[in-house]
Amino acid sequence: MAAAVSAAPTSGNLTVDLGTDTGPFHGGASGTLYGLYGDGVPSRNAVEGMYVRTVSTKAQDGTQHPGADALEILRPFVEAGGKDVYVYMTDIYRGFPYEWPGDTGAERLADFMSRVRRQVEQVLTLGAYKSHVVYVPFNEPEGNMFGTGEWGYDQVSWRTEPAHYFTAWRDIHRLIKELDPGARIAGPNTCLLYDEVRGFLEFAKTEDVLPDVITWHELTTPDEIRTSVAKYRALERELGIGPLPVNINEYAHNYHLSVPGQMIQWIAAIEESKVDADMAYWNIDGNLNDSVVEANKGNGQWWLFNAYGQFTGNTVQVTAPHPNVQYTLQGVAALDRAKRQARVLLGGAGGSADVVFEHVDPEIFGTTVHARLLEIPWTGQVGASAQPLRLADHELPVVEGEVTLRLTDLEEMSAYQVILSPGGNGAVALPPSTGWRRSYQAEDAAYIGDGHSLNGPEGSPSDVDRFAGSTGYHVGGLRTGSDGVLVFSVEVPQDGTYDVSVFANSCNLADAVREQGPTNVFLRVDGGHPQELRLPLGYKWAVWGHADTRVELTAGAHTITLAAQDPDLGVTRGDAVVDRLDLALRDDQVTEPSLYDAEFAALGGGARVDYGRVGASGPGVAVLPWSGTTTFWVHAAEDGEAAVTVDRIGSGEGELTINGENVGIVQRSSVPLFLTSGINKVTVTATSDQLVLDRLQVGPSLGLLPTSTHPAEEGTTTGSARVTGAHTFATGGKAVDGIGGGPANALTLTVTAERAGRHALTIRYSNGEQAPATHYNPDPVCRHADISINGSAPQRVLFPTTFHFNNFHDLSVPVTLVEGTNTLTFTADELPDHDGHSRNQYGQRSAYAPVIDRVTVTRLA
Repeated sequence: MAAAVSAAPTSGNLTVDLGTDTGPFHGGASGTLYGLYGDGVPSRNAVEGMYVRTVSTKAQDGTQHPGADALEILRPFVEAGGKDVYVYMTDIYRGFPYEWPGDTGAERLADFMSRVRRQVEQVLTLGAYKSHVVYVPFNEPEGNMFGTGEWGYDQVSWRTEPAHYFTAWRDIHRLIKELDPGARIAGPNTCLLYDEVRGFLEFAKTEDVLPDVITWHELTTPDEIRTSVAKYRALERELGIGPLPVNINEYAHNYHLSVPGQMIQWIAAIEESKVDADMAYWNIDGNLNDSVVEANKGNGQWWLFNAYGQFTGNTVQVTAPHPNVQYTLQGVAALDRAKRQARVLLGGAGGSADVVFEHVDPEIFGTTVHARLLEIPWTGQVGASAQPLRLADHELPVVEGEVTLRLTDLEEMSAYQVILSPGGNGAVALPPSTGWRRSYQAEDAAYIGDGHSLNGPEGSPSDVDRFAGSTGYHVGGLRTGSDGVLVFSVEVPQDGTYDVSVFANSCNLADAVREQGPTNVFLRVDGGHPQELRLPLGYKWAVWGHADTRVELTAGAHTITLAAQDPDLGVTRGDAVVDRLDLALRDDQVTEPSLYDAEFAALGGGARVDYGRVGASGPGVAVLPWSGTTTFWVHAAEDGEAAVTVDRIGSGEGELTINGENVGIVQRSSVPLFLTSGINKVTVTATSDQLVLDRLQVGPSLGLLPTSTHPAEEGTTTGSARVTGAHTFATGGKAVDGIGGGPANALTLTVTAERAGRHALTIRYSNGEQAPATHYNPDPVCRHADISINGSAPQRVLFPTTFHFNNFHDLSVPVTLVEGTNTLTFTADELPDHDGHSRNQYGQRSAYAPVIDRVTVTRLA
């Protein structure tokens, strides 16, 4: 896909000037609004590996949405590397616009000030953690508390008559500072950077109540980010204030979120502006704004931010073919002189392009560079993704200070990363991590039978409130009572095993879906080899995931059908739409094991890169001093054993930690280790003066870790907990429901461990609970279980939504077991507010544990 310069590209040149430094890498684009539900949803791995810098969220015990309570997410967020929690103090109220009580503006403001006082007093109990809190007194005041609507202070916009808003800002600012002199306060938090913000700043300067952080929203386009930040900085200079930190704490639309090729355009604008920014909250909380699937799986957007967060050094000037124009090729780049690496993220256009590196310093890179090219594909809002695809390794000459890399067959929805490092040292180019691939659009497939519908257009540059899809169109018809068949005509280059991904969606609240949950359809190849697929559920229509399987194909043409009826397997129940079908040749020599080069990993504790080691798999190695670290972000397709090998050169020694669990010393051969489905943090720490790491290999299970599975129906239930056959997709059709509502309603399982030590409990569960919403956001509720091992103090575990009680997911929890017999007890009860006794009155805190199907016990190492 990439080679030296050739004919003129169709998308133009993306020029990376390595000689023009634009300042230290900031990483501010990886912020989130309502992206964290609670500790574990999303997992700490998901938060840390996405390098989330800031989170905006609701006031503790607010009734705006379930979960995302500021003081409950604060500690786990900070411990996962987060910087600041912006507390939307207004989200203590229900509704949007906010329904603050009182008959007059003065009464409403008095109520709000009493709640502000309570919120600050709560923060003051946090000790050192309170330094990470930023108070946001008002949110979009022109459309809420100081707007023209029913819930406005006097139904007059502050942009017309600002006195009431300015006075309220001054009084609340002074109240917060009086209670917490070290407090940081953010505002004005307007929908846009209106011209009237100038008057706000003038007033705030005169009254000595300037915000500590300037905030506004940019639900526009990336070019407006650059324009607005420049406008604000000019305003600061005119007024003689600042420069103050900026957080654009709502950005991007449904059409952009989850799509790497779209999001890189926002990231580039935000990073160039050196501000913080939080992705907007349009859908469900706790999934990092459509970045995380379930609790611990990343989609394409997650892996984009993982790559962005691993930038180091200083950013450098990037000139796009169409600078600052949305829906064209854009990029961001950084140069780490000490590491001798340049990294570029780019995307937003299809076709071909040249990436031209200028001012390539021979003292850093030599006369030949090594260029690694990776693709981060779009995998849907609720579709998990493996690690980025390695497309090519190249050794390219530096000609008069320039290196040109030609990119062809760019996919508009994908983002791409180029890592430039010194070459010419005999590095063996690794093969691509993926073979032949092709997508087939559902609207191009033939449809036989009744019920067919061509749906769309969905999201587009002219309708950014809708969701993105492969083309904006999708096909319906596979539903209860249909005889429809969707026929894809495909052609493959060779005999082999092919991965099949059906990009599809069922809305969890649609009438035909409520009964069963996941919609089942039937796949055949050339009329034979029937398989039943369960298509992914989403929180709305056109929210895409993928159902995956494998088929054997011979070289040439075939038909792959998706049908609502099958003579051998049954009939469809539900209702689904299909976006596309992907085929990929599965070449085991290419895809297994997965390889992670140490020189491209995250380094700490004085670790450095050396490009002169003969025999390394890539262009270099990581050299770790005593206590130096190398951290790899590793994907696992499922919970369970993997064969992990740490390739090192020489006699250095180290310890291996996986997801915070020390699993032993680094060995020469592969070792069986438990990996969690989705994102795994694998860290090697040197325990000798010098440890030279080449790479990490992660291969399939060798079947060496002791594992046992325990159906929930074989346990003991008490109180209202009961075995039920109502969940047809549970293992054997049975599961345990009714756990919770008090500790008397419990499930107890007996398990046996061959040896004492750390084990993983992989809990197969379902959770379809959803609270009533007052707005466009669906409000699914996380359930929790208090899990006690052998009568010990319980460990509280959050379980994210599965979108239906008949849709089961896995969640793994590390625990300590004794040798021999162990008892696991699951209970739950409704959690109180921060004060310990009041309760949420809107069903936003569940009293129940999820439905539990089975528990699998596996040694961690």
